Amino acid sequence: MRVACPGCEIRNRALCAGLSDAELAPLSALKRRRRFAKGEPVIWAGDENMIFANVVSGVLKLNATTADGREQIVGLMYPADFIGRPYASSTRYNVVALTDAELCVFSRKHFEQALRTYDKLKRLLLQRTLDELDHSREWMLLLGRKTAEEKVASFLVQMARQIGRGGCARSPLDEFVLPLSRAQIADVLGLTIETVSRQMTRLRSAGVIDLPTTRSIRVLNEIALSARAEQG
Repeated sequence: MRVACPGCEIRNRALCAGLSDAELAPLSALKRRRRFAKGEPVIWAGDENMIFANVVSGVLKLNATTADGREQIVGLMYPADFIGRPYASSTRYNVVALTDAELCVFSRKHFEQALRTYDKLKRLLLQRTLDELDHSREWMLLLGRKTAEEKVASFLVQMARQIGRGGCARSPLDEFVLPLSRAQIADVLGLTIETVSRQMTRLRSAGVIDLPTTRSIRVLNEIALSARAEQG
């Protein structure tokens, strides 16, 4: 499926935002949209034929499998995030759709050619890589130093802001549906399912959030939620 870049939902936030419409035109002619159903793999670890893509909609997970077959979620991807590792021979992680998702996909050949042609695209990719490194360091701090309450509150703050990004805005949502089960949240945060459920209940009892369903979150007090995420 082809979609014109000027009308793209993530045109001003995706990696290609660094290019003008005229500069993007040759690459745009070679892209295509692909839809992935919830649970469908996008990339398997070790794949040689990697795709390069902007996430247009949906949420995806990056995971690794331990030697004994257990899954470890190592990252989440949201609209305007970029999938792919230029100049690498393969990828180390699986990428799987947590929700129905749509990607704007480029071939390795054409994307790497665009990097060689446009210095600004190369600089933007470097900036995003450094931003992801900073995020990874912040996540290490969360996992290593924060309490269970701070971890769950931090996770909900991130979800509200990331899932709520519409157009160029980054305003948090008052209500959203979690793309992960509580077992997956526990996996991401290094907690047990019981601890995640207990902390959710505590936040609800304190009037910070409401839980209309097991997956739905309604933020009643954004300031208080952010404060609980950072109280350490």
